Amino acid sequence: QVQLVESGGGLVQAGGSLRLSCAASGRTFSSSAMGWFRQAPGKEREFVAVISGSGGTTYYADSVKGRFTISRDNAKNTVYLQMNSLKPEDTAVYYCAAESGNFCSYYQGDYEYWGQGTQVTVSS
Repeated sequence: QVQLVESGGGLVQAGGSLRLSCAASGRTFSSSAMGWFRQAPGKEREFVAVISGSGGTTYYADSVKGRFTISRDNAKNTVYLQMNSLKPEDTAVYYCAAESGNFCSYYQGDYEYWGQGTQVTVSS
């Protein structure tokens, strides 16, 4: 089975930056779109960003456009989420996920494999 392991979460002040990483193993990495989702306490998990298998196409949630950047390094089987200008509203557990295809979906039901999550806390 595909395994996804997130890292890079932590505590940061508002306005600061964090870079999350997601290391994948167990399947051809470049064949699938890879997404980031997040879930705050008491809220539903929501879409954050997605990148196509080749890295040529990206989509972002309106709430993070202009602040977050998703990228991938297929040679390293790793996808990244660079988060700048962080706000307290960004506080959540962040999950990476591998899509069942390569459609760059924003719907979590289209993702077949999920990491265990990494906590991001933004203080004001």
